[in-house]
This record gives sequence, C-alpha cells and structure tokens, in this order.
Amino acid sequence: MKNNFYITTPIYYVNDIPHLGHAYTSFVADTISRYKRLSNFDVYFTTGTDEHGQKVENSARDKNINTLEFTDKVSARFKDLCSKLKLTNNDFIRTTESRHKNKVQKIWNKLIDNNEIYLGNYEGWYSIRDECFINESDIKINKDNERIGPSLDKLKKVQEPSYFFKLSKWQKPLLDFYKKNKNFVKPVSRFNEVKSFVENGLEDLSISRTSFKWGIKVPKNDEHIIYVWLDALFNYISVLEDNLENKYWPADIHIVGKDILRFHAIYWPAFLLATGYEIPKSIYAHGWWTINGEKMSKSLGNVIDPNYLVDTYGIDQVRYFLLKEIPFGQDGNFSEELLVNRINSDLANDFGNLVQRVLTMIQKYNNGNIPKADNLNENDLSLIELPKNIYDINNVQMNNYQFNIMLENIWKIIRSANSYVDNNEPWNLHKNNNLKRLNNVLYTLVNTIYKITILLQPFLPESSKKIFHMLKQKEEISFSEIKNDIKEGVKLEKSHPIFPRFDKKDLKI
Repeated sequence: MKNNFYITTPIYYVNDIPHLGHAYTSFVADTISRYKRLSNFDVYFTTGTDEHGQKVENSARDKNINTLEFTDKVSARFKDLCSKLKLTNNDFIRTTESRHKNKVQKIWNKLIDNNEIYLGNYEGWYSIRDECFINESDIKINKDNERIGPSLDKLKKVQEPSYFFKLSKWQKPLLDFYKKNKNFVKPVSRFNEVKSFVENGLEDLSISRTSFKWGIKVPKNDEHIIYVWLDALFNYISVLEDNLENKYWPADIHIVGKDILRFHAIYWPAFLLATGYEIPKSIYAHGWWTINGEKMSKSLGNVIDPNYLVDTYGIDQVRYFLLKEIPFGQDGNFSEELLVNRINSDLANDFGNLVQRVLTMIQKYNNGNIPKADNLNENDLSLIELPKNIYDINNVQMNNYQFNIMLENIWKIIRSANSYVDNNEPWNLHKNNNLKRLNNVLYTLVNTIYKITILLQPFLPESSKKIFHMLKQKEEISFSEIKNDIKEGVKLEKSHPIFPRFDKKDLKI
C-alpha cells in the first residue's frame, strides 16, 4: 500500500502577472512531487490563486474593470503557467470559488463556537501590500516623515470595528509544539526566527475589515469581510474535497517564500489548533531571486516573465538552472548570462554530449542494437553501479530538499561516464577490431545513461522522456528500477541533440 504525501505551493496573489519567483516555487513543489511519485508515494499536489483583499480591489479599480473580471483574467495567467511549466498538480484552487468560501465560513463559525473570536475596535498602521497590520517595532519613517512597512510600502492608518482572534492564548501551545517538532520549519535559521517572534509575545489578531468589500463576508454580520490571511490559508484544506481531507491532511509540506513564513508558521498553526485540525508536518521557506544583483521589483522594471524564459530556452533548462544554482532556502542571483552558461556547460556539453556520442557509436558500431556484455571488468561494474549508490545518497539529501547537492551528485556520474569514454576510446576499439571490449564499453555506457536518466526524471522530466524514447523505454520509470540493467539487443532510436547550445550575443535581459 502506498504512503500518502500532500504538498502545496502558496496560492499566488492576483494583483499582478506571474514572475520568476512564482515559477521557482512551482518548480520546487513539482520536483518534490515527481520524486515522491517515483518513490511509490500517492502524491497530492495543489496550487492556486489568492484573490481577495484590499490590494486586489484597488488593482481592479486602477484598471477600471470589475473586480471579479480582473481576478478571472489574472488567475487564468497563473493557471496557464501551470500548463506552460507542465506541472503535475492535482488541483488548482481559487479563493473566489464557492467550495472555498463555504469552507471558510464554516471555519469562522467553528471559531465562534469555540470562543476564539470576539468583536472589538482596531486602530493601527495597515500594509495594503502585505494585507496585514504592522507592529510599531517593524515600522520605519522615510524622508517625507511617512510610515513605511517591511515591504517598503507606505502604511495607512486604519481605525475601524474588527473581530479579533485570540492569538495571544496560543503562544505557549505554539512554543510547546515547536519544541516537540524541531523540523516543522526549514531551514533551521527560519525556524529560529519564528520561535523568537513567538517568544517575544503574541497579540490578538484583527481578522475582519469593514473599509472594503472584496472578500468573504463574515457570517451573520456582512458589514465585515474576513481577514484575507484567515481566508487564504484555509485553501490548503478547502481544496481537499470529498474524502481527500481524511486521506491527505495534515499536509506533509507547504512550500512558501520567506516573506510569508510568519503567516504560515504562526497564524496558520494557531488557526488550526483553535479549530481542532492537525498542524501540517513541515513548512519550507525558500529565499528570493535577485536579478543581476538587484531585488526583483515591478518598480525597477526587472520582473522576469517565466514564459519568455521557457519559450527561449526550454522548460527543463530553466528548471535545472533554478534548482541547481543555489541551495534551497537561500537567496540567489539570476541573470540570463548565468542561465546560458549553465545550459551550455552542464546540459549541452556534459550530459547532452555524453548521450549523443554514446548512442551514435551504438548506431555506428552495432547497428543501433544494445550490445551483449561478456565478463565486465571492475571499472565497468563500478560505473554501472554508481547511479544506485548516488540514489541512496540523494535520498538522504531529499529529506532537506537540497536539490543543488543532489544534482551535483548526479553530475559526478556524468563526469565519470565522460572520463570512461575518453579512457576506453571505443573508436580505437572498433578500429582495432577489439569487438568484445567494445561491446562491454558500449553496454556499460548505455546502462549508465539509462540509470542517470532515471535519477534525473524529477529535475529534467521532459528531457528524460526524450532519452527514454531513444532508449526504447517507458516514458517514466520508477526509482526501484535503478538496480536493473537495460535489456541487451534492444534496437535504439537514432539519437538527436537533447540540449541545444545558446549564444550569449542573443541575450535580452
């Protein structure tokens, strides 16, 4: 019986078009999902769009269109991105859907029944960009004597009636939970930030607004709109319809950006405890991408459209770069030149060239048939067995989602295989009519390529399918097959380049 595994991206806010950061988060969640499926897990992977709040209402007003029409258009772009990136998500949730609204209103009534909410008045400085009130300790004053929040937006003084969630009562239960669940937030540095924030004390949380209308109405008091974060976070449960909630909740991992960690690691567990739900098993906060050394920002005009990157360089090429370039959890720098360098060196030169020349030699020297091995030597067996050894090592790295290390480990096999080609010189074996040794060398190499491709499926899914096709194999092969060799005598498809090279003179970003 398969183990269940539930993974989510955050739901993406629809005040603007998708950018590189959204693609990165989605690629990460998709990579983990594919890895788990290949490891025989029953995976449920969800993504979607967060469509309520004052920021969305303002964006629609600025464009002079109906708010629902605005959210429909922007949400469609995010859904199209899922198709463009060929994500394997099982569902796409929108917070404007009735299934979500109904769930959130039931949650509200549950909080009322549990005496977790009370009506009061709130006065404070509100960040429209972050959709939350900002603590005085986090506010800075700019040169125009205006209050600025952590996201560098100008804060607005808000005074209005508000329902409050009794967040303060959950300080000790949260700290107790963190103490017992030291892997709840990754990486560790983020976990320490979360614990420190809670240790400094929690105030009750304003969870309704009356100054705008775009959101889910509070049951029995429709002058109030439910706080966008209380609304949005419950997408992770509202998306699990019918019996899926019983099957998959609690989530195994939420993948989020570090800027929304506080909402996921403090408010979300408190909401869940207050309503009787189990807390998710882990939350991983990844870093930000800078663009040519500068923080990605609409105002700076350096927001990168992932559609351009995929259309220009290919899905797997972009995916590989984003996963390989930085340790997951840290900030990283993106430039088109770095992307091209990585494609040309790692994909085209190292792996692509290995596949191309080995399969070409099998066509040339053995009529396209995988040769029969006869008494492989120690070096042959060592190379064929290396992928299985790396797989065992990578399974440990996967516990902390260290994709860059996992890919580097796979590239050790690729470099070893390229050295093996150079050392054994199959062209000279053919020239000297040493056919037995030639067959052993080609058999060793084609099996190594086959097993490398098995390992690379979560990271290079489209390219892996192309290689398996040339090897006359299934499109997808379980990790359990890593111990088995490819069959002798299979007649291979003619090889063709998998990873084209790119010229730096064509760079546009």
